[in-house]
Parts: sequence; structure tokens; C-alpha cells
Amino acid sequence: MRIVVITGSPHKRGTSALLADEFIRGAEEAGHRVYRFDTAFECVHPCIGCETCECGKKPCVFKDGMMPLYDELKKADMVVFVSPVYYHALSAQIKMAIDRFHGIEIDLQHHSKKAMLILTAAAAAPSVADGAILSHKRTLKHLKWSDDGQLLALGCNTRSDIEKTDYPEQAHKMGRNLEE
Repeated sequence: MRIVVITGSPHKRGTSALLADEFIRGAEEAGHRVYRFDTAFECVHPCIGCETCECGKKPCVFKDGMMPLYDELKKADMVVFVSPVYYHALSAQIKMAIDRFHGIEIDLQHHSKKAMLILTAAAAAPSVADGAILSHKRTLKHLKWSDDGQLLALGCNTRSDIEKTDYPEQAHKMGRNLEE
């Protein structure tokens, strides 16, 4: 299976980066091909709603870091979104890349894909992630993709916090146990 992992953390060694690493390790051990796109370290312009792309009939006006991601998204069987929860939502970095899906929406809607969501949050209350989860569900419904699982790592403000939990092992198992 071809998997695209899109991360949204500006911290290269943060909590969600660790979970992305572990998911990828598991998926690669299981024989899957993984392409990782770290939104915070790519040049990604926000969608400006100009409609020049006509949802993918024409090229996006921006020629930036999204171009290689567009190619990988079109070929992917699964897309995994990995983000910290910032103020009850996905990070701005990952949201900017997701908004740009509009530029190839036609290609994404006409190919059934699987998706997963991995979130980290400093807060321990599950409700802190409600906005991120709802946005994810609505995006998948719009794109006609299936939801193949979620991991919500709560109460993990720092890397040392999450390293004391079984969340990294859960992320590894998510990747390792993927079925074609």
C-alpha cells in the first residue's frame, strides 16, 4: 500500500513527530511504501480561494512545496494526518496543506482512499480534540474517503511526557497492522 503521512507540528522532536515516526516505522516493517510530508518545514502557501484551479481541472496558481505532495496524494491508497491539537483544532501548518487539497479535489474525490488521524494534546480531556476530529470527519466525508482509525494521545505536553506512555507503541501497531 502507498501511504502519505502529513504532519503538522513545527517541532521536529515533538510529541506528534514521535508518533509519526513510530507509525511510519510500523508501516514500513509491514512492507508499505510511505511518503512523509512535514508541512511546517515546507513552503506551503495558503489557499486563497481564487478558483483558478477549478478543483483540479487547471493547475494551482502557487508552485510551492505542495507540488510533490499533490503527486503523492494522487497515487496514495491511504493518507495519515498527524497533528498536535492547538486551541481545539488541527495545527495551522497542517490545515494550510489540507486547504490546498482543493487544488486537486477532482483527483482526490474520484479515488477511494483510506485515512487515519493521529493527534497529540497537552490537555487530558478528550473534548480538547473535538474540533480537530470533527474537521477530519467532515473532510473525509467530502472526499469520500474511509476512516480507518484514530489515535488521540492526551496529557502529553512534552516529548518526555509521551515517552512515558504507550502511545508510541500504539502508533507503531497502527502502522504495522495495516491491511491492504
